Amino acid sequence: MRALVFAAGLGERMRPLTDHTPKPLLEAGGKPLLVWHLEKLAALGVREIVVNTSWLAARFPEVLGDGARWGLRLHYSYEGPTPLETGGGMLHALPLLGDAPFVAVNGDIWTDYDFARLPREPRGDAHLILVDNPVHHPQGDFGLQADGRVADTGANRLTFSGIGVYHPRILDGWHDTVDGDPGTPPRFRLAPLLRAAMARAAVSGEHHPGRWTDVGTPERLAALDRQLATPPA
Repeated sequence: MRALVFAAGLGERMRPLTDHTPKPLLEAGGKPLLVWHLEKLAALGVREIVVNTSWLAARFPEVLGDGARWGLRLHYSYEGPTPLETGGGMLHALPLLGDAPFVAVNGDIWTDYDFARLPREPRGDAHLILVDNPVHHPQGDFGLQADGRVADTGANRLTFSGIGVYHPRILDGWHDTVDGDPGTPPRFRLAPLLRAAMARAAVSGEHHPGRWTDVGTPERLAALDRQLATPPA
């Protein structure tokens, strides 16, 4: 099984911390955010990981190397100076991911979710990990139904954690799903494709009630660092 780590964002809300360091390489708990993911994915048995890059792309191989220290083989998918968003980034990385289901995780989150719980393949096109709605995103993203299906609507709305397992076919017909001209190379979000798959009842999910942080501001990063420095009670 292979994995994709989204790490191409510009990190604009994290300035000046991201002036010289990409957001996924900022440290919390004594190591870069992205390294927390590499360790979990290696423990899961993943051996090949694609890291998509754009802003300060050269810093990733400088810090992470080829992945050998974690028993991994890292591939870098450079998107150019302008990130291709989640959908475009996944499409751009697909030749490195192959034709089997893969894990994808946002490089700028931290969680205590056990990656060993992830299915080796989704029941449909995608399996999403959902978390309780944080203060900065109270409306949530998707509804988790009693049968484990994820819908675009519903009363039990939760926030998408940025962790999922995808079948490559979720990108089939992407051009007919996204709005407007995606440009060359294509730049588009994954969310419209997920919603289209939800309409086909092809997205499953699970609720993770544990710890999760979207490291979107310097304040959240500092708070996470303090939490990780404090031993559990």
